[in-house]
Amino acid sequence: MLIRVSGLCAALLAAACTSATNPPAAGVDTNAPAPAANGFAQTGDAARGRPVKVMIVSMFAPEAKVWLDRLGPWDEIRVAGLSPDYPVVRCNRDDVCVMTTGMGHANAAASMMAVAFAPQFDLRRTYFVVAGIAGVNPRVGTLGSAAWSKYLVDFGIQWEIDAREKPRGWRSGYLGINTKTPADKPPLDYRTEVFRLDATLADAAYALSRDAALADSPQAQAARAKYRYAPANRPPAVIECDSVASDTWWSGAALGERASAWTRQLTDGKGVYCMTQQEDNATYEALTRAATARRVDLARVAVLRTGSDFDRPYRGQPAADNLLHYADQGGFAPAVENLYRAGHPLVAEVVSHWSEWEAGVPGR
Repeated sequence: MLIRVSGLCAALLAAACTSATNPPAAGVDTNAPAPAANGFAQTGDAARGRPVKVMIVSMFAPEAKVWLDRLGPWDEIRVAGLSPDYPVVRCNRDDVCVMTTGMGHANAAASMMAVAFAPQFDLRRTYFVVAGIAGVNPRVGTLGSAAWSKYLVDFGIQWEIDAREKPRGWRSGYLGINTKTPADKPPLDYRTEVFRLDATLADAAYALSRDAALADSPQAQAARAKYRYAPANRPPAVIECDSVASDTWWSGAALGERASAWTRQLTDGKGVYCMTQQEDNATYEALTRAATARRVDLARVAVLRTGSDFDRPYRGQPAADNLLHYADQGGFAPAVENLYRAGHPLVAEVVSHWSEWEAGVPGR
């Protein structure tokens, strides 16, 4: 279950590292352009487009629906280059918009790039709230937990040896590209292996939502009770921890431990892996390209993921059973609902106090 489900189809659900080879610090965005004197360049198309205060980025229909049902009425704006399944961006009278990228790295990158460069929008002062469901590390969160991230880590950019043929002593078959052992930090040649989000915005989002009453379900409570440790067996909460991306779904304690170790490695010990999903690094890289063109501000990107299923089994449960029956855990409905419950306080704060947020996160 590393990739969890930002991208599940409704039917199945039933119902850059911007660092160079020798980065100055893990995930530091060395590619982001220097702002103009007022913080933003006056680019032609951006200056003429519709100003957006908040762009909510969902990955598939149920994630979008939780916002669309509550914040309308909506104007529909068709954007060239979006997924044929989700061809429009919807915006309301408060200049809050909702877009849906489609599931997985490729869809996320293509759709985010299309919107970031669309002449219909002025996104220079927009706050992006990437909000999707995910697999959850039971050592850090639980079903329904809502996590604001400071680091985005790509689990897919690794070398892999078949686990049946891995060297003795290795916990998994993964190691960084162009390294010799799983303990070696790779050179980060791809520039998208890890991103560091703006910590001030992440902390502000957490402070606004930390006391939110999160949704739960009897089925999720029963699934939690099978775990003998906290926080897996506790009610959901709003937390701060980090998100790992890969298009491959996985399940198992050894792979979960690798995700934790990989996160620590790429963030120089600062990151804590708690959520698994498919899209976040791809989405952020598209925004990074747009920032280079002075169309968006990377300091205004927040990532919220909610736990819909556990990334590893409880003691005595086969890893395959945990993966194949992920939908039976009962976390999907609470996770989708908690995108709104944990995410809306930030959206409402930005809109209601725009004069304070327009120039950047208050208190920066």
